[in-house]
Amino acid sequence: MNTPKEEPNDSKAQLTLVELRELWDSGEEKLRELGHLKQLPMMYQLALDELKNRIKLIQTEWQHKCGYNPIEHIKTRIKEPKSIIQKLQRKGFPLTGDSIFENIHDIAGMRIVCAFVKDIYSLLEHLEHREDLKVLEIKDYIANPKPNGYQSLHVIVAVPLVLLEGQRWIKVEIQLRTLAMDFWASMEHILFYKYDKQVPPHVVKELTEAAQAADALDKKMLRLRKEILALGDNTPAETLS
Repeated sequence: MNTPKEEPNDSKAQLTLVELRELWDSGEEKLRELGHLKQLPMMYQLALDELKNRIKLIQTEWQHKCGYNPIEHIKTRIKEPKSIIQKLQRKGFPLTGDSIFENIHDIAGMRIVCAFVKDIYSLLEHLEHREDLKVLEIKDYIANPKPNGYQSLHVIVAVPLVLLEGQRWIKVEIQLRTLAMDFWASMEHILFYKYDKQVPPHVVKELTEAAQAADALDKKMLRLRKEILALGDNTPAETLS
């Protein structure tokens, strides 16, 4: 898929090493002071707001047509300035507005937690067919989990914003997970930092086993849902509960 063409940024100036150090030390406040970067938080937040409104519309329509809402909850975040700078340095990209827009795809992030894996792929299919979004990249860690057992579907979308300067496509990373996957990822994150990123082998082994258990739970619950839905609309309410 082709990346949507983005409007050029007039400012191409590179930062000096002194300015880079000041930016690193002062973080978000300094980032906002820089003329060619100060719009970043605003634009990415607007893109998240636009995307969230679209997702809410999907939820309402899904509830009306299918009788249930596949989305349990949604979380959003804007990447911290220091994390943006660190990623640019790690990948060897220049610290300019153009470089950030072109190379960093996860400044704006949205996590969508669904009840079942099937709902995740149904939602992805819907996103791919929408005319007001563009799906740029898909990384399927559900079909192909990471070695530690991590599962999630990562999707980079471009959200159109109509600004005074014209239309601009802003990239947002969406992570789609089930409730079980989200619980596992949260626990893994806590342990990862508790052990200062040096997780003992036996903990890694148990985390992998827990991920497999979470996957088995997802599949079992999906089978149960199919069985309940197959009972039909005439099933007494006490049976369904």
